[in-house]
Amino acid sequence: MPQWLSSRPQTRDDQRPLDPAELPADAGPVLLGLARATISAELGLPLPTAEPPPWLRRPGACFVTLTTAGALRGCIGSIRAYRPLSEDVTGNASAAAFRDPRFPPLTAVELADTAIEVSVLSPSTPLEVVDEQDALAQLRPGQDGLVLEYAGRRATYLPQVWRSVRDRREFLSHLKLKAGLPPDFWSDQLQLSRYTVTEFHEEVAR
Repeated sequence: MPQWLSSRPQTRDDQRPLDPAELPADAGPVLLGLARATISAELGLPLPTAEPPPWLRRPGACFVTLTTAGALRGCIGSIRAYRPLSEDVTGNASAAAFRDPRFPPLTAVELADTAIEVSVLSPSTPLEVVDEQDALAQLRPGQDGLVLEYAGRRATYLPQVWRSVRDRREFLSHLKLKAGLPPDFWSDQLQLSRYTVTEFHEEVAR
């Protein structure tokens, strides 16, 4: 289950945030290579890197997920685009490897067996709902990432969570628990927003 870094309002109005639909055909190798190079460099195992392409300079939001033998090893990301996508990838890759509070810092020995996934997020869209049943009806299993906010609490699930939690009600209940709320909690002040992702992942760890 992912964590995210705090964000600040977008201040660079000279660049339009990058939508995942605009990513070029070679985006996967570029993003994954950048994430792996960032982690490797911090472990003293630098990898050669090319000059970032222009599209990486546009604001973008991503999550970086690490898995070892199929088990989660770290996941950190940004919900909103507030910095160049290149910086978001490097920042979140470093945080997922070394500062996810659920795991000890990744070691050089582990890196070879660790697979990396980069998910680029679309802008979040508020869900206008009248009650919980309406919210459940609007959810699109397998497609929607969901952000829940209430009284200073916030939690999110990436769309990938639908692979293990297929029921809408269970999905929302687990997200409430993640935010520190009872699974049957509902309030008119509770806010939901959804987003989609374009994900890229290494087939096997190197």
